[in-house]
Amino acid sequence: MTISMLRKTALLAAAALAASLGVAEAQNKTLVYCSEGSPENFNPMINTTGTSLQASRPIYNGLTIFVNGTTNVGPALAEKWDVSADGLTYTFHLRRNAKWHSNKNFKPTRGFNADDVVFSFDRQGNPANPYHKVTGGGYDYWADMNMPKLLKSVTKVDDYTVKLTLNVPQAPFIANIAMPFASIQSKEYADVLLKMGKPELIDQDPIGTGPFEFVQYVKDATIRYKRFDGYYGDKAKVTNLVYSINKDAAVRLAKLRANECQISPFPSPADLPSIRADKNLQLLSQPGLNIGYLAFNVTRKPFDDVRVRTAINMAVDKKAILTAVYQGAGQTAKNLIPPTMWSYNDKIEDFKYDPAAAKKLLAEAGFPDGFETDLWAMPVQRPYNPDAKRIGELMQADLAKIGVKAKIVSYEWGEYRKRASAGDHQMAQLGWSGDNGDPDNFFAVLASCAAAKAGSVTKWCNQDYDALITKAATISNVAERTKLYEQAQVIMHKDAPYLFIAHSVVFWPLRANVTGFKISAVGGYDFANVDLK
Repeated sequence: MTISMLRKTALLAAAALAASLGVAEAQNKTLVYCSEGSPENFNPMINTTGTSLQASRPIYNGLTIFVNGTTNVGPALAEKWDVSADGLTYTFHLRRNAKWHSNKNFKPTRGFNADDVVFSFDRQGNPANPYHKVTGGGYDYWADMNMPKLLKSVTKVDDYTVKLTLNVPQAPFIANIAMPFASIQSKEYADVLLKMGKPELIDQDPIGTGPFEFVQYVKDATIRYKRFDGYYGDKAKVTNLVYSINKDAAVRLAKLRANECQISPFPSPADLPSIRADKNLQLLSQPGLNIGYLAFNVTRKPFDDVRVRTAINMAVDKKAILTAVYQGAGQTAKNLIPPTMWSYNDKIEDFKYDPAAAKKLLAEAGFPDGFETDLWAMPVQRPYNPDAKRIGELMQADLAKIGVKAKIVSYEWGEYRKRASAGDHQMAQLGWSGDNGDPDNFFAVLASCAAAKAGSVTKWCNQDYDALITKAATISNVAERTKLYEQAQVIMHKDAPYLFIAHSVVFWPLRANVTGFKISAVGGYDFANVDLK
């Protein structure tokens, strides 16, 4: 062999080695997401916080799904569906190629089928189901979406056909079941765990059909996932997905700049200019389908009096909060739904900032010298609230001007949600990011009488309001629904169960080499399509 031939052979061998190393590197990409908090568990049926729902999102699928970055509904575990002429019966035709994950306790003997759908809905709606009270039960979304009254039956037609029958028509039903609470769990896994005497593992060591398998969770530190190569859809672009949990926005940004994570949520508004100026980063943004609010517990004195609730609304300078905390990245709120959503009632006039009038109202309510109260502030940042503690301090100062002494209270995030749902507070900051683009997802989930029983933070139940939103959900005509929702907003404004703070702009800083990430229109984030250049 000549020298030139030897050289050529060596070059080809080197190229082949480089190519194989490149493939190996591509096959072992790790995407690190700097999460803002720890999940309560890994069951999206039970959780209502974005933090917990996002932790389970890579694992599970539902029958339907929101197309990434939109509010459009597409097929997932159901390939297609038929709706009866009366709008009461939905027949779902299930895909035959969806496989279940596995772990040390479970090796599936079959793929996804109708039994899993029936089990997942029955677990939430049937108190006699052996899994109904596992992990404490408390299916808030199920109750808030009025599923106990809405859903008449879930019937297995055959292994790959399921029929859901409703008691009344429900305009947003297909979108509703694209939400995380309608995720499907494995009945076979549930049966195995029951025999082991460890049913709680279904929500701690989860099995799903999603693009990533659960690997490990260390509280307040990390969640680890790996790509599920048996996934029925397009395989995830990265091999490993890691949630690095950091409550502090400054810490998350420092890790992002050091490339210790590649995606980070909820930056501090003060850091936005420096993020935009950093050539190693990119900053995505869009108006949020959200609301940040202060909820009055109307079942506890003195907030059972509408005059007190109105006075607090008039005493707080929301524009000052928007400037100091949101730093212009949003707008003050006067309704529960954001102005970008259809049926928004812009004719409603917001409460004017008027401490003198607020003090007069308090006197009329029997509190001429004010009163003492708590004011809960969330321990985490959310899309709708970048700094609850600071907002609490600003509110505290405003309320002091009318004689109201507010003590700022906070707890660990899971405990905060649990206590607020139980009604332990007088006033509590919270908020909402829309799940499906429909007004019903705000009005029913947050403020219906069913929500009040299920654990809404206001505990507010107004029968006139409830009748309007209940009727609106059964009508398919958007113009007719709009009229009803506009009337409902008038009732809510008059009764003042909330102090609406702001609708925020949502920002996402990423490393410059991140591709395929889209800001979700419905609050959850899909990492399966994300790649690292």
